[in-house]
Amino acid sequence: MIKVPINFIVLSAYRIMWSLVMYDLPTGTKRERHSAIQFRNFLLDQGYEMTQFSAYMRYFFNKEELNAALKRIKDHLPEYGQVYFLQITDKQYQNSIKYHCRKKKREAKNPQQLYLF
Repeated sequence: MIKVPINFIVLSAYRIMWSLVMYDLPTGTKRERHSAIQFRNFLLDQGYEMTQFSAYMRYFFNKEELNAALKRIKDHLPEYGQVYFLQITDKQYQNSIKYHCRKKKREAKNPQQLYLF
C-alpha cells in the first residue's frame, strides 16, 4: 500500500481554474487614464498576463485561490468603467480555439509552475 502525504494535491483539469478579467475603462481625462493604467499595472503585479487589449488571464490551482485573487481585485476596482470576471476550468480552457490572421494557432500550454507548500 502506498501512503500519500496529506499535503499532496492531485491537479485535475476540473479543479484547476483560469480567471479572465476584461475591462472597459474611460480614458477621456488625465485622471481616468491614470486610474486605468493603475488598474492594468495592478493586474500585472497580481500575475495576470495580457491576452488581448483590456483582457487579462491567469492560471490558478483551485477555486479557493482564484476567489482570494478576485477579492484583491475587487478591492482595487477603478471608480468608473466596467470590469468583468470570467472563471473557467482548465478542461473548458483546453477546448478554446485561437486564430491569428485567419490561421489557427496551436493550443497554449499550461504555465510551468512549481507548487510549494
